[in-house]
Amino acid sequence: MGSPRLGIALGSGSARGWAHIGVLRALQHAGIEPDLVCGTSIGAFVGAAFTSGKLDELEDWVASLTRRDVLGFFDVGLGGGLIKGDRLLNFVAQRFLAGDFADLDRPFACVATDLANGREVWLKEGGLISAVRASIALPGLFAPHQIGGRFLVDGGLVNPVPVSLCRALDADVVVAVDLGMDTINLRLRKPGGEAGAQGWRHKVGRWLVRNGNGDGTPRPALTDVVTNSVAIMQGRISRSRMAGEPADVLVAPRLGQMGLLDYQRGVDAITAGRKATEHMLPLLHSLLE
Repeated sequence: MGSPRLGIALGSGSARGWAHIGVLRALQHAGIEPDLVCGTSIGAFVGAAFTSGKLDELEDWVASLTRRDVLGFFDVGLGGGLIKGDRLLNFVAQRFLAGDFADLDRPFACVATDLANGREVWLKEGGLISAVRASIALPGLFAPHQIGGRFLVDGGLVNPVPVSLCRALDADVVVAVDLGMDTINLRLRKPGGEAGAQGWRHKVGRWLVRNGNGDGTPRPALTDVVTNSVAIMQGRISRSRMAGEPADVLVAPRLGQMGLLDYQRGVDAITAGRKATEHMLPLLHSLLE
């Protein structure tokens, strides 16, 4: 009898998704290689880069990101989302993603949501960058992406941690990486706070409402309202789905103090992912014996 077929489900979580790099690194250092990879949203991006053989390059780039770099990738547009995403997607396509699913070194699939009817869409063939673009299209932030006549948005709306997709691809053992365990600690930035004059307020000044409550108390930034609301929803959905579709091993990095748009904090996220995975290695080894 052969070894169990190992699948890893990389969940959604915006900037917290850099933790997936640490998870994959910890598995590699333990001599464990997933037989298949599934991802949702940022998990789709990291999973696609990993199966494209670009994990080293991705880790180096993520570790080097500054706030200025992050803002430079966000091209503003109001056609279905605050960010068009063309600049970012063109860059990552050239650097980290293979041309087609067929070019990958192992099976990979990702999740998106059909905006017209709310159905879960599994993307397993065709152009890789197009599939990833659909999976990461966070509503209100990134514009929907059209594939085959359907407008698709972030897969985290329906399946934040795609354990079910791993099972459908015949995984015997599934490791689920859930980045939504700390939604109670989601951070809200305010005008003049960490975002600063050169941050989101400078980039898109009208995103911030200065006196929304009539008493001089500023409201949170619009970007935080969008991302935190989606994160809260996805956290509830992932708990419900995994209750009915449990993983064999659950990895939950401690990321409560990391903002969902803190893409420049990659080193912190990678470290958290690695530590959370190392804690679960004894259980995983026992399941793979």
